[in-house]
Amino acid sequence: DVVQGEIIETWPDNESLFIKIKTPPALIKYIVPKGFIAIDGTSLTVVESNEKESWFTIMLISYTQSHIVLPSKPVGEKVNLEVDVVGKYVERSLSGLQERVSELEALVAKLQKQ
Repeated sequence: DVVQGEIIETWPDNESLFIKIKTPPALIKYIVPKGFIAIDGTSLTVVESNEKESWFTIMLISYTQSHIVLPSKPVGEKVNLEVDVVGKYVERSLSGLQERVSELEALVAKLQKQ
């Protein structure tokens, strides 16, 4: 699924450029430091993420800055976001496990009452 985020801050650091992007709360749980996210079709590495405030940052080296369109976008501009599918696979796998754990906990509680 393609979801839109918003550029909320940019700042240079030597030859690098940091970009902070606000994302919908439902998406931020899949965005983790050192994980990957596609922004406007370019796969990039996440530097930092803040689940409570629903934002993340990326850092672009000078080579990348000169080869993608993202650095030319101003604060306030919308960007398309696609999260790494690994997190979604893990969530799907664990959801089945969580259901089984809940069933077992209910059974143990019932047996303890006997």
